[in-house]
Amino acid sequence: MALLHKAEIRPSKLELLSGWLPTRSWSSVSSGTEVSRVAAARFDDPAGAVGIEIMLVRAGDGPVLQVPLTYRGAPLAGADEFLVGTMEHSVLGPRWVYDACGDPVFASVLGEVIRTGAAQAAEEVHGDGRVVVRQPNLVLLGSGCDAPPVGEIRQVGDGEVTRIGTTAGTLEILRTPSSPAVAGEAVLTGKWADVETPLVLARLTS
Repeated sequence: MALLHKAEIRPSKLELLSGWLPTRSWSSVSSGTEVSRVAAARFDDPAGAVGIEIMLVRAGDGPVLQVPLTYRGAPLAGADEFLVGTMEHSVLGPRWVYDACGDPVFASVLGEVIRTGAAQAAEEVHGDGRVVVRQPNLVLLGSGCDAPPVGEIRQVGDGEVTRIGTTAGTLEILRTPSSPAVAGEAVLTGKWADVETPLVLARLTS
């Protein structure tokens, strides 16, 4: 269960991404272009300390881009190159927002989702004395596979396919999802509005 708070966030996630995406080699987003959200879903951090979100965004009529993000209450040591920016959350206070591809918690959780065939977390929004279960607009699903848990991150190769090399397997993040899964692949797929067949968002390879 992902516990969320009804809150004001400044700057917004999309404002941060509008400034960050033009700096990425795999992004077609130009500086000054407004970014819009297409869909998003959450994963649970078993320790409950790190927010994990798969965001799909688009600039104008450009392609859908996948941007996994992690949210932390303090800086992640040694991860400055993956910092998207900081924001102020009216309930949680300062939040450090990272490209999740450089965050070990994301790598571990994504690996387990793919290995076990898990889905996205249910989302509870807390605010105004109420708890509301938010319906997902992005459906995530791991394929399940016979593979060991991913290990510690050794290197991250940024690109159209961002490769997270670990001590036990490699996670591939497809920045521009466009293809359905092939039988036998160890993958995470996503389905959202206007997508009839789930598309591959990530792969786990040996």
